[in-house]
Amino acid sequence: MVNSLPRRFADVGELEEFMTRPTPQLERDLSTIDEILVLGVGGKMGPTLARMAQRAGKRVIGVARFSEKGLAEKLGAWGIECVACDLLDRVALERLPRAKNVVFMAGQKFGAAGNAALTWAMNVHVPFMVAEAFRDSRIVAFSTACVYPYVSVDSSGAGEDTPTAPPAGDYANSCVGREQAFLYGSQRYGTPGRLMRLEYAIDMRYGVLHDIAQKVLAGQPVDVTMGHVNVLWQGEANEQALRLLAHCTAPTSPINVSGPDVVSVRALAQELGRLLQKKVTLTGKESPTAWLVDTAAAQRLFGAPRVPLAQMLEWQADWVLRGQPSLGKPTHFETRDGKY
Repeated sequence: MVNSLPRRFADVGELEEFMTRPTPQLERDLSTIDEILVLGVGGKMGPTLARMAQRAGKRVIGVARFSEKGLAEKLGAWGIECVACDLLDRVALERLPRAKNVVFMAGQKFGAAGNAALTWAMNVHVPFMVAEAFRDSRIVAFSTACVYPYVSVDSSGAGEDTPTAPPAGDYANSCVGREQAFLYGSQRYGTPGRLMRLEYAIDMRYGVLHDIAQKVLAGQPVDVTMGHVNVLWQGEANEQALRLLAHCTAPTSPINVSGPDVVSVRALAQELGRLLQKKVTLTGKESPTAWLVDTAAAQRLFGAPRVPLAQMLEWQADWVLRGQPSLGKPTHFETRDGKY
């Protein structure tokens, strides 16, 4: 991704340029791949993932409803072909080009508690249809650490062999259903793939560090009840998702993607307080368990993360202190009841 890390990002343009730089390792893994279809390109990570693939020399077709004003035009300016499609519409889904490589990023999280039917339709029904429609492709599907039970904060996190058993909520349980839909399709049709169980990608405009920094800057209390997390720079999360196209299995199989360290929310708040020169107020008491993942398998494939946590914290403090843009999409990392 980089040979040296920037001191700061002047604006969104600099942030996205840095975040989407392809590495030699990515270019090597994608050397035999001509085109990539990104389903759900309109989400938080989709645009930068698509741009990274395009900068690596691939034809990229981005599919979404494109309800966000100007997004299709922005992606088009980056050389990404945009196709508007409601993935819940089976007829429209069947009309999509049959690319040999698919990255599936669609899903429903926020608002899940208030609209369980839509959550289950997006997170289970759509994957089932995609698994059938793209049976002859390779499919890397974004999943989440929320499919796991909570594990001890003194552990290295849940491994890929940990049985899925979410503690609560339609979102987490429907994400188990999403994995099972892709697994069923892979078993039935021999479709190679990977299920990428991601925990907390970090972008300056959203994410756990952004949420905590905003609260500290505003003098609001930081809830430490969900007291530990794993985090990874979004550029590296995007890179690993794309590189997984070259590391698919048949049938599809899970892989955890995040940073290797169990990070204290209390420590994050205190360090951001120091960087922002703000008093930190904490609320709640750390639970002995959290959603945490063991990323040893990903590190064997991709190596250790190149962007350290300390650098992300410095970038984040600088970003919010200068009033740079936010996506306005809190992670709700504090939530333990599964209601988003």
